[in-house]
Amino acid sequence: MMSEAETAFSIRGLDLWYGKSQALKSVTADLPARSVTALIGPSGCGKSTFLRTLNRMNDLVGGVRIEGSVLYDGVDVLSPSTDVIDLRKRVGMVFQKPNPFPMSLYDNIAYGPRVHGVKDKARLDDVVESSLVRAALFDEVKDRLHESALGLSGGQQQRLCIARVLAVEPEVVLMDEPTSALDPISTAKIEALLDELKRDYTIVIVTHNMQQAGRVSDRTAFFLLGELVEYAATKELFFNPADERTENYISGRFG
Repeated sequence: MMSEAETAFSIRGLDLWYGKSQALKSVTADLPARSVTALIGPSGCGKSTFLRTLNRMNDLVGGVRIEGSVLYDGVDVLSPSTDVIDLRKRVGMVFQKPNPFPMSLYDNIAYGPRVHGVKDKARLDDVVESSLVRAALFDEVKDRLHESALGLSGGQQQRLCIARVLAVEPEVVLMDEPTSALDPISTAKIEALLDELKRDYTIVIVTHNMQQAGRVSDRTAFFLLGELVEYAATKELFFNPADERTENYISGRFG
C-alpha cells in the first residue's frame, strides 16, 4: 500500500453493472500521484469503464449501477454529494478520437477557463499560451491561433485537446487510447509529452498497445473480463508477471 501523500486514487471493492451485465468485479487498487498508470487488456475487459469511473463519466450512460468506493483526495467521488462539475475540472479527460470544437485554436483552449469565470483578456492570453507550451504545440501553431482548429493535423488536434484539458488546471489527466487514431510520429510526440506532464499531473492511460504501456507508464494494471488480474510496476508486470493469465496476454497467446 502507498502512503496517502503518494496516492491519487484509492479504489476499494469497485463493482459496476451496465443493466444486468457486470463490467467491473471487486476492483481494488491505489493509483499513484504524479506518475503514469497504464490500463491494458483485451477489448471489453473493463479498462475504459474503470477509467471513466474516476471522473464519473459513466453517469452519462443509462442503466449503470456502481458499488464500492473511489477515494480521490480522501473524498469518495461516487458520493451523491460530489460536485461532478468540479470533479471533472480536477480530473480531466482526453478521448480516443481528437474532438476539437469547431472554433479557433484560441477559443478551444479559452473555452474552459471562460466557463469557470475567467474573463480577463490578458489572463486568457497567458492561459492559452502556457497550455499550448505544456502540450508541446505552441511553436507549431503560434501564428494560427485565430484559425479553425479543424485545420490541424490529427496529431496536432489531439495535442490541442490535451492543451484544452490543461487550461482548466486539473490535477489528473485521464486518457482513453489517445494515440490509437494517430500516425507513429504523432504518437511519439504524445508519448514524449506524457513523460513531461507526469512531473506535474497524475496520468491514467488506457492503451491497446502493450509496447506503448511499456514505454510510457510507471505502473500497469491488467484487466480481464472485468477483473483486475494484476497491478504492478510496469517492468515487473511485463518481465516477471505473477499471474499466468498476465503472462499469456503479454506473450500474445490471447487478446
